[in-house]
Amino acid sequence: MSIQLTEGVNLHIIPTEKYKTVRIIIKFRTPLDKENITKRALLSSIIETNSEKYPTQTTLRSELSNLFGAGFGSSVTKKGTVHVLTLSLNVVNEKYLTMGDSILTQSLEFLKEIIFHPNVFEGHFDKDTFIREKENLVDYYDSIADDKQTYANLELQKLFFDEESQKIPSIGTMEDLAEITETSLYDYYKEMIQQDQVDMYVLGDVDENQIINQLKGFPFEPRKSKQQELFYVQADFEEVNTKIEYQEIKQAKFNLGYTTDIFYLQDNYYAGQLFNGLFGGFPHSKLFVNVREKESLAYYASSSLDTFRGMMIVQTGIDSKKMGQVKEIVTLQLKEMQTGNFTKEDIHQTKQMLKNQLLQSEDNSSAVIERTYSNQLAKNEIISIKKWMANIEAVTKEEIIEIANQVKLKATFFLSEEVK
Repeated sequence: MSIQLTEGVNLHIIPTEKYKTVRIIIKFRTPLDKENITKRALLSSIIETNSEKYPTQTTLRSELSNLFGAGFGSSVTKKGTVHVLTLSLNVVNEKYLTMGDSILTQSLEFLKEIIFHPNVFEGHFDKDTFIREKENLVDYYDSIADDKQTYANLELQKLFFDEESQKIPSIGTMEDLAEITETSLYDYYKEMIQQDQVDMYVLGDVDENQIINQLKGFPFEPRKSKQQELFYVQADFEEVNTKIEYQEIKQAKFNLGYTTDIFYLQDNYYAGQLFNGLFGGFPHSKLFVNVREKESLAYYASSSLDTFRGMMIVQTGIDSKKMGQVKEIVTLQLKEMQTGNFTKEDIHQTKQMLKNQLLQSEDNSSAVIERTYSNQLAKNEIISIKKWMANIEAVTKEEIIEIANQVKLKATFFLSEEVK
């Protein structure tokens, strides 16, 4: 069930007896804006660390222990044209405890404290907390440079996207972080609490009336709905953007970014899933079999879709001297898809693997909520697993070929040691 607690703040209760825990997730959503991406990433870390009532990490973790080892965390992500900050709390269902009949109530009070009573002094975040979390974020940025696969992926996105806010990762940038102060971040926190669209999810075997009554006590003020197109659609382009960067690395990374018309739960979404699975999404795919296995040109080769931004990424780890060969054979595999050079058995196997993926995700309560949230953003309805599977099963070979012919190379990034 879904109800509006106040304008712009919605509660979604997903009753189920499948899990022995109750998952509570609160999502803050706002239009993507370069000026605020890094603030939200830092804010996510600070909110997770302490609050007014729990002013240190030790006291906060002690309270989680009192809640029978509840798991609490935060994260940030992009979905098309919006940025989402997520708070997640997972607690044991009190029905399985002999003396824990108020655990859910206490857990919701804990979240209320974290959200509405941060560790603030005279109009700014606690300085020690702010400095520590800012340093931690700097360390995380530094670590990205050491993770060459992630680094190459982010560099490809800079080449692929036209808008600055799309180029920037969901965790922000070192340059923007330097400009943030404990006062400016607190000012932004107040703006987020007052203006973001809020979706609250409770999944588990719970008393719905209890949940509704308690969450009505969260002092969210009404906020205007921010109507906008969710999906980011790339503008037409003439030339492929390419970049080569040299570093002292053992394994080169060659990534390719393609535009697609595949958007989440839209008419061609399911055919797009089949296309990606056949092209590079699974171990039986063309990229895996031909680039990695038959030709031994890559240590890994795969494709993935971003169906909120109309992007497909091909990632490969290769020998620095073989970039030309790899690009040629990847291009050939796409042409094979475009001409329909794949079998009924290939299609059947891919359909089964997609169905199995979905069924496996049902074992993860966080994944169930994330899929529900994405459904509601994209379609304002929940697509049942049965319907999703039926839509996958209905995809034809002709539809897959049509998708393949809409895919167009937009950018390539090659990270390599300098070949002498």
